[in-house]
Amino acid sequence: MAGVAEGLHNVLHNGAIAPATIHLLQLRAGQVLGSTYFTIRETGELRRAGESEERITAVATWRDASYFTDSERVALELVEAVLTPNPSGERVPDELYARAAAHYDDRAMWALIMAIAHIGFFTPAALIAKPIPGMPPGQNYSEQERRTA
Repeated sequence: MAGVAEGLHNVLHNGAIAPATIHLLQLRAGQVLGSTYFTIRETGELRRAGESEERITAVATWRDASYFTDSERVALELVEAVLTPNPSGERVPDELYARAAAHYDDRAMWALIMAIAHIGFFTPAALIAKPIPGMPPGQNYSEQERRTA
């Protein structure tokens, strides 16, 4: 597991897409998945990066908010499409992929896909084990701490 996680982390930090975009889409993923851990973690990352409270808060309503660039919007739309079942067809239609590809070159597109894969990789741990937000990795799965937190 460590090798896969390390590979995903390396792709996320290869400079192909802005770190803010990664954190915005991962915050949106946490919201869609209903993961308090992802939501708190990514909100903290965005604050540490100097993002405004308006942008952070508006991720939940990004479609109507004026705080995001077109490339950020397509990243948010893409993560929602991947994580939201579509009973009438495929989740990521060619048209959405084409719009994303218009904003991201091949290297950046793969980094975007891997940012979404990163969340997908850790989703079972976040939803089943329910890590404690704010606790350091390796110390954030204590059943006793979760009960008293």
